[in-house]
Amino acid sequence: MTMLKRTVLGLTAAALAGAGALAVESDDPIIIPTHNWSSQIVMSHVVGGIFEEMGYTVDYVSTDSQAVYEAVRLGDVTLEMEVWEGAFGVAFEEALAKGGIVDVGDHPAVTREEWWYPAYVAEICPGLPDWQALNACAEKFAAPETAPKGRFLGGPVDWLKHDAERIEALGMDFVVVNAGSAAALWAELSAAEKRQQPIVLFNWTPNFIEALYPGAFVEFPAYFEGCKDDPSKGPNPDMTYDCGNPADGYLKKAAWDGMEAKWPGAFAALKKIEFTNAQIAEMAKLVDVDELEPDEAAEAWMEENEAVWRPWTE
Repeated sequence: MTMLKRTVLGLTAAALAGAGALAVESDDPIIIPTHNWSSQIVMSHVVGGIFEEMGYTVDYVSTDSQAVYEAVRLGDVTLEMEVWEGAFGVAFEEALAKGGIVDVGDHPAVTREEWWYPAYVAEICPGLPDWQALNACAEKFAAPETAPKGRFLGGPVDWLKHDAERIEALGMDFVVVNAGSAAALWAELSAAEKRQQPIVLFNWTPNFIEALYPGAFVEFPAYFEGCKDDPSKGPNPDMTYDCGNPADGYLKKAAWDGMEAKWPGAFAALKKIEFTNAQIAEMAKLVDVDELEPDEAAEAWMEENEAVWRPWTE
């Protein structure tokens, strides 16, 4: 039995009455969705562990990372801990407009999601990080299934990064090949790095990768309001997505609008919970480098960071 589970089971009835009785307003489980990248899964289990420490029941359910906002809005799941502006801002904002979902505030972490290359590639393709220099080198990134065009290794399809639309709007000689998971991205990066092979792939921050592999994001035309929906704006007057992703995107929390009434203590804690870039990168590292299971990683993080999360429950 883990230290965290012993702590929960060892709480006396008096302690629960004094510390958690007001918080446990419903025995129904708080349902937390998990997706297909490590930091989100570990963070979700950390938050679930915090709620369990407060006396709540928690269930986890694997959920599509785009459809989750409709699920939160309808109350099928209770909250979402990682709303990345670049990947999920549109789906989140559409759900907000419909009602049923609330913005519970931002993490202090600043996010970026973009095409990225390891540092050695800059010697193979002079002029990087400029996107036009990358495009001039496109053939160097070709693969059998894309030649003579370059291969861009994108994230899983459900992350909806609109890379193909950007390639078309900017007239790039690249083809998108989607990885099946975040783990598949890192496996290809590792293999390419060992061979010093040209590779350009989807990456993001906060992420443990930046501590293992020096590299840089490709610099596309700067993101602007209307890039995704107004063809008249930007360098291509006839197409949308003719820009990069936000370089300083938000990372939000969202919740079903019935959460505050049903579990007010948990909702109050959720408003306080916030993670930094370094903390999120550490959560991912525990799985992707240290090879812990997500629930084990969450328990390890909580044991090492009690001074961080305990005040959120008070």
